[in-house]
Amino acid sequence: MQDSSSIAEVKIHLRARVADRNLIDQAADLVGANRSQFMLASALKEAKNILLDQTMIYADAKTFQKVMDWMDHDTTPAEADGMKRLLQAKAPWNRD
Repeated sequence: MQDSSSIAEVKIHLRARVADRNLIDQAADLVGANRSQFMLASALKEAKNILLDQTMIYADAKTFQKVMDWMDHDTTPAEADGMKRLLQAKAPWNRD
């Protein structure tokens, strides 16, 4: 019996060229997955990489200085509590 957290909840539809589908099927077969499993795993991997790559923050000089000044000050109790919650949280893709 499957765990309820592993049961798919939504459908994702897409259209592809026959050649693309065949390529995906060939790769899925090599790793022992079906098309849906392979496509979902590949899409999730790429989505995670894209989100993790978003590390640049753009700000003008005035805003940058405000952030630097804020970082130089001691944390407030609310900020400390927030940081503790963040450190204890699991990543959305790792909530097994």
